[in-house]
Amino acid sequence: MHADNVVSKLDWDVILRDLDEFGVAPTGPLLDRQTCLELRALYDHDEHFRSRIVMQRHGFGSGEYKYFANPLPQAIAGLRRGFYERLAPFANGWNERMGLDRHYPPDIDAFLAECHADGQTKPTPLLLKYGAGDYNCLHQDVYGVHLFPVQLVILLSDPQAEFEGGEFVMTEQRPRMQSRAEVVPLGIGQGALFAVNDRPKAGSRGNYRVKMRHGVSRIRSGERFTMGVIFHDAK
Repeated sequence: MHADNVVSKLDWDVILRDLDEFGVAPTGPLLDRQTCLELRALYDHDEHFRSRIVMQRHGFGSGEYKYFANPLPQAIAGLRRGFYERLAPFANGWNERMGLDRHYPPDIDAFLAECHADGQTKPTPLLLKYGAGDYNCLHQDVYGVHLFPVQLVILLSDPQAEFEGGEFVMTEQRPRMQSRAEVVPLGIGQGALFAVNDRPKAGSRGNYRVKMRHGVSRIRSGERFTMGVIFHDAK
């Protein structure tokens, strides 16, 4: 199915409500199993990627990932475009509530042009590969001045058959409160949208900022592939 059709058929009322309330929202199925397998198969072909990161070398956790090079695979480019167009008005609302003077244009080409004008020219969608014992530390994907506050993750492996553990985890830090954790169960081809950094939270005295981080728990067995779709490019 074409990416535009996939994105348009999602229950956006529920997705945006959950994203606003919890900082994370499952999308349901986005890719069929065959497309997941095809994307995973790209991992061993370096011509599709601009760089490879081994997490242990940087203290990011254990495992590795590769950033795609341009042009992005059609499935990824289509989802990136379709989700951005749906999320830009929502993201503008978040910025207004947080008092941030940042307005996102309605289409991703215009937003990426702004990124590129300030030196953020490197594509950021990525494939992540985990084996038994691997994990991803809690973190935020911030690559420069230009930051889109929501990103997308899609699981490309079957948790019922190919790996155990490896849950997607979010933490939320509110001012003067202990952190709250949220575990998001995903099946193969299913996605979740989540806050990259800060998000607004309504309180008795108006909106305040909540700090979000995401990661992956330890893979107990098997192998886990994930695709991350980040909307801002990197320096």
